Amino acid sequence: MTTLDIERLKAMSADELSALLSPDNVERSAVIKMTAEAGFADAQALYGQMLLDGSGIAQDQRAAIGWFHKAAEQGHAMAINMIGRCYDLGWGVAIDKARAAEWFRIAADKGLDWGLYNYATLLALGQGVAEDKPAALALFRKAAAMGNAKAINFVGSFYEDGWVVDRDMAVAAYHYRRAAEGGDFRGRFNHARMLADNGDVDGALAWLARVGETATPAFMSKAGAWLAASDDERLRSEGVAALNGHNSKVGATN
Repeated sequence: MTTLDIERLKAMSADELSALLSPDNVERSAVIKMTAEAGFADAQALYGQMLLDGSGIAQDQRAAIGWFHKAAEQGHAMAINMIGRCYDLGWGVAIDKARAAEWFRIAADKGLDWGLYNYATLLALGQGVAEDKPAALALFRKAAAMGNAKAINFVGSFYEDGWVVDRDMAVAAYHYRRAAEGGDFRGRFNHARMLADNGDVDGALAWLARVGETATPAFMSKAGAWLAASDDERLRSEGVAALNGHNSKVGATN
């Protein structure tokens, strides 16, 4: 690493940079830090994420926020969104839903799908901002049109619960299926619920087995409790077993 400087990094080919930034490269974190310190917004946002997660380096959530701010000052949309996430969930700072909403709104205004989703979530729940479900649905739809699976799932919830729109279980089921296929763990669980309600228990069990790939421990606990209370004997027995077929893991990005 001692022979590597920012000028050499700039002169490297795409393949050389890709090799340096490979997760298998022990120098990866040092390269990213060097590039971040040189003022590159993408590297600053990435280094902040590494500090937030403790990925390849010691976890330091307060320092992560500092790097997100550096990238945000250059208009980096994801870094702006991540500052919102920090205030939303209390990563390195005290939870402040109002400040989270401010940052999410800026990221949403920049057209970032995660900014749209996160700001819409606070609007839908009335957290940090006045509740505004019509505005939330409009933002969820924008993010869904960009392929954001979590937003697609939330649109499904609007149709299932009859928020803003007329209750339509077929439309809800369509969105849950799309969210499940897009990898959202809530979408996978909701899709499994809909399949079970329609008598396709085998299909439901198959999707339940995939929920734990990305679900949080808190969601796994709630899903397990719901299955344990089910009136369907197979869902009670096989459903809980299927749900616990994977170890849950939590990522700090979104």
